[in-house]
Amino acid sequence: MEAPQYIAARVQSALAEDERTTELGVRVDVRGDQLYLRGQVTAAERSDLIAQVAAESAPGLVVHNEIDVVDVRDPVKEEKL
Repeated sequence: MEAPQYIAARVQSALAEDERTTELGVRVDVRGDQLYLRGQVTAAERSDLIAQVAAESAPGLVVHNEIDVVDVRDPVKEEKL
């Protein structure tokens, strides 16, 4: 079996290079046959796409999508300093 750090690097590379995701901010951790995705994104659809690309890049591993979806809004008023 391939070393966990090589699998994680392959998945991170796929997340960065795949045009569906182009994601650099997701951490990938592999433990045995389990793959964990952690980080933050701004939409649930994006989180789902990241999990899909990860699963395609590491067939045979169980993907745990622990990515948080954060609400990012435009400021409602100007901040005074």
